[in-house]
Amino acid sequence: MKKVVLIALVIAVALSCAFGEGQLIGVAMPTQSLQRWNQDGANMKAKLEAKGYKVDLQYANNDINTQIQQLENMITKGCKVLVIASIDGSVLSDVLKQAKDNGVKVIAYDRLIMKTPNVDYYATFDNFKVGVIQGKYIETALGLDKGKGPFNIELFAGSPDDNNAVFFNKGAMSILQNYIDKKKLVVPTKQTEFTTIAIQSWSSEKAQARMDNLIAAKYAGRTKLDVVLSPNDSLAIGIVASLKNAGYGTAKKPYPVLTGQDCDKANVKAMIAGQQSMSVFKDTRTLAAKVVEMVDALMQGKEAAVNDTKTYNNGVKVVPSFLCDPVFADKNNYKALLIDSGYYTEADIK
Repeated sequence: MKKVVLIALVIAVALSCAFGEGQLIGVAMPTQSLQRWNQDGANMKAKLEAKGYKVDLQYANNDINTQIQQLENMITKGCKVLVIASIDGSVLSDVLKQAKDNGVKVIAYDRLIMKTPNVDYYATFDNFKVGVIQGKYIETALGLDKGKGPFNIELFAGSPDDNNAVFFNKGAMSILQNYIDKKKLVVPTKQTEFTTIAIQSWSSEKAQARMDNLIAAKYAGRTKLDVVLSPNDSLAIGIVASLKNAGYGTAKKPYPVLTGQDCDKANVKAMIAGQQSMSVFKDTRTLAAKVVEMVDALMQGKEAAVNDTKTYNNGVKVVPSFLCDPVFADKNNYKALLIDSGYYTEADIK
């Protein structure tokens, strides 16, 4: 009996390796300028290669035309599946039509690809939940749920061409809007509309410039800034720079509660230093592993496993999705989440 089981196991492993052997998978990432995309790309490449696939990993330096050209080249090279973290999810219709015509399957990676029927699956974290986690962190940190307030808040949102930014904002505001309506949270600048608070390209520099303007407009005098909603770490790092320049970080002028997302190394250091309060942790290893499972299923002519078939409408179709669960890290639990799990070493955040 043991011999039969062993033989079956050996055959299964051999078939799995043989199936991936020599097959080319395209992985298109937006930029190497942000730590998280370097990690995503590296994780995807390593896990796919471990399965026996060949991987064409490309970064587009946040240039839309470059990413389109890279995808065209991947199709020409014979990639069987494209895994795409898009720069602008609304401009890939033509190149994805080429993919469809060539029998290439498409998985949108962490950013939904919009306005095309030619995207087969979407793999991401629960983006609405990311915002909810940030909103609830603010709620608890300020004691809003215990009737405390009012507190002054300023709001930031992500890049308007990234569909995820809308979900992050809606999730956070599902918690915070109630307190704004009750005047337990006050926005002194009155800037609350998504189009006003959105930061193009998730730029740290643009976030810093906007925070500079907000401070100059409302916080140069005695008005206290209690909290800043930042949807991710690249914006948070620019906001911290602005706050530093304005003299925050002293006993008389402490840093406001500040949210983030991605647990970038610089931001973990900022959390330890008390400059940033929290960051939503999305373990890219988990997402990469799920996408590799999807690729395997597609390469075998099967349907990929999903857990959401209602939420992510790209304007043409509801894209079958798999949503991984995010959690938050702060100075109290970052070691267990980030160090003990092997995501970072102690040296990474010194």
